[in-house]
Amino acid sequence: MAGSTPASVTASDARQPDALEALRPIQEGSQVQLAPELGKAITSVSPWQEAWRRFKRHRLAYWSLWVLGFMVLAVIFGPMLYKVGINDVDLKARLAPPTAQHLFGTDDLGRDLVARMLYGGRISLAVGFAAMLMAITLGVLVGAIAGMAKGWIDAALMWLTDLFLSLPQLPLLLLLIFLFREPLKKAFGVETGVFILIVAVIGGFRWMPVARLVRAQFFSLREKEFVEAARALGASPTRQVVRHILPNSLGPVIVAGTIDVAAAILAESTLSFLGLGFPPDIPTWGRILFDSRDYMDLALHWALFPGLAIFVTVLTINFIGDGLRDALDPRRVL
Repeated sequence: MAGSTPASVTASDARQPDALEALRPIQEGSQVQLAPELGKAITSVSPWQEAWRRFKRHRLAYWSLWVLGFMVLAVIFGPMLYKVGINDVDLKARLAPPTAQHLFGTDDLGRDLVARMLYGGRISLAVGFAAMLMAITLGVLVGAIAGMAKGWIDAALMWLTDLFLSLPQLPLLLLLIFLFREPLKKAFGVETGVFILIVAVIGGFRWMPVARLVRAQFFSLREKEFVEAARALGASPTRQVVRHILPNSLGPVIVAGTIDVAAAILAESTLSFLGLGFPPDIPTWGRILFDSRDYMDLALHWALFPGLAIFVTVLTINFIGDGLRDALDPRRVL
């Protein structure tokens, strides 16, 4: 019939507002919810929350984080709960195996190894994290300047980086320690002076891979659309780096930092094992290994427990680095 509206069209028009209402999102705080007809609420997730979710799916990395956290808490609060002194001598228990009185046994002077390892763990972990912070700071600074600069500045910084990479590290470490150990001891005291020297020497030879990594990230990110938009709006180069480029290049830097912690702990243990680290009265894990070298056949426990502590610490840090690499890589599906 002319001028009449088909029943199907009328019914469709009548249902149209209901459908639109069902599809309309409702904004409530930080949550975006859909109508109950279409399902459950959808919660916005920050990039760091998404990275943590991806990290927890890496089981080895997740449990390694718990193990490393337990070790850090043990070396921080353990000496407060375990009242045995690091230099308390018990000559009747020289080279004693692990017992209820001495859980990890004793050394050649009857000193308790648990107390010495808890105290030495503080120094070994502090050296690792302090050297990592120094290497990351130098690497990010050099890499950022090289990544934003052009011409001779970039070439000079990369030439300096290649020069440090080509140096034989262990002989140079030994030379620097021989040259500066005594002046730093006189200036800052024995423990603090040796700590500053070892951190400076180890961190000073670990920044080059970070610098090359940051430079490559800056080369890629400075041509992205969001950086060009900030540049077009008048953002200064410093603001472009601090607000736009550097935050988006932190993922690989964090992964490199975990690797540097493990490498610094191994380097400190190596120097102490060679007798070039902390003095004998300051028991780091490497120093305990050095002192036990002549008693391997009589007291294997003396070398076993500090060696196991170094092994577990480095292994857990490497697993955490693998987990962070997977969690911070948006191209990897987990």
